[in-house]
Amino acid sequence: MKPNSTYLPRGARRFFAVALTGLATLTASAQTLDECQQAAEANYPLIRRYQLVQSTTDVSLDNINKGWLPQVSAYAQGTVQNKVVALPDALTSVMAQQGQVFGGLKKEQYKIGVDVSQTIYDGGRMRQQKEVVRRQGDVESAQLETSLYGVRQRVNDLYFGVLLVNEKLQLNQDLQTLLQSSEQKVQSMVKAGTAATSDLASLQAERMNARQQAVELQSQKTALLRVLSLFVGKEVAEVSRPSLLSDGSDRSDKSDQSDWSDQSEKSAFSSFDATLRPEYTLFNKQIALLDAQEKALDTRLRPTLSAFAQGYYGYTGFDMFHDMQSATPSFNGLFGVRLAWNIGALYTRKNDKSQLNIQRQQAQNQLDVFLFNNRLETTQQDENIAKYRKLKAQDDEIIALRASVRKAAESKLAHGIIDVNDLVKEINNENSAKIQQTTHDIEMLKAVYDLRYSLNR
Repeated sequence: MKPNSTYLPRGARRFFAVALTGLATLTASAQTLDECQQAAEANYPLIRRYQLVQSTTDVSLDNINKGWLPQVSAYAQGTVQNKVVALPDALTSVMAQQGQVFGGLKKEQYKIGVDVSQTIYDGGRMRQQKEVVRRQGDVESAQLETSLYGVRQRVNDLYFGVLLVNEKLQLNQDLQTLLQSSEQKVQSMVKAGTAATSDLASLQAERMNARQQAVELQSQKTALLRVLSLFVGKEVAEVSRPSLLSDGSDRSDKSDQSDWSDQSEKSAFSSFDATLRPEYTLFNKQIALLDAQEKALDTRLRPTLSAFAQGYYGYTGFDMFHDMQSATPSFNGLFGVRLAWNIGALYTRKNDKSQLNIQRQQAQNQLDVFLFNNRLETTQQDENIAKYRKLKAQDDEIIALRASVRKAAESKLAHGIIDVNDLVKEINNENSAKIQQTTHDIEMLKAVYDLRYSLNR
């Protein structure tokens, strides 16, 4: 059954659009961050509950609407009474003298009949019940959208984890290349008698250690990609590095991997608006449900008006004088209008409203807590971005210094001033500086997308 787009929230309609018309996305390898997030949301089992919530709401509304249909009940009844209606003895004697015999009603009585009732005015009960059902459906849909929104953060963590491992693998390859180059130089020095074979063995062992690190990194990447593939619903062989344009949109383009300017980040994330988050919508939907339930309490105080009809075939009937003369069954019927006013709701009205007010205050408190925590979270994320920007500003200088020291160590080794262990130390120091730079780079990129997640951008 096709989902009703007029009922589902914006996020749910987006998810269903991906699930129903975006099969091509699932059949192709999802590589960009946006593709992975959309595919993961469409693949997440919770998405199917949107249809169940809508179906449940439709059924409940249909049941309420049927309350306007005539209510029909059929019955059959047989009784034995210890006393029945009878004429006074004096009147019976007088009637007997005139030839009219009234034997009285029999104690065994029976009937089979039908009662029909049609509601004319219900005080707005059914209308308000339908509003409550709709609000309940809105709350359930908002809860689902909040849960599905959390999938984005999990995909973010996996995606940027793969990116960081990719960068470390590239740096590991560069390290192996550099060690191999140094190894070739030392091998020439060994042949020339200016270096010991132990120096060559030390470099070879260091390069093998780097190769082991590459195996560990590749294993980490495989594990991360497998988990990401489970979220996406299809194997993800590789991911591409996203960049951020000045409008805050996602672009996975390796040709433009430059750092973002301060102006681009400010234009994308300078405004704080937590109302875009699904949690904000959820809390407001809960408050709207409580408002509808409070209005439903008012309808319980209003009278109801209905028309009714009763008809039965049996003994006794409405004409008891006839039944006293003849114990034969007859057809009987009546029609009328009934006005009913149950004031029992007044007894619990004060407590019912107090309970709803408490629940409303709890929902408002949860909303306030969410807004407060979201503000703290975005402030911290903004500070993290500023921190990484400052760290990145010094990374290039640190790498340049480490590279110059390493090159000087290579020259000193060639002149016999230092040994191979000193060179290896400087090579590792340079590699650590590069790892630190790429870690800052990926962590800053992740911090920006975490901020986008917090602001639902």
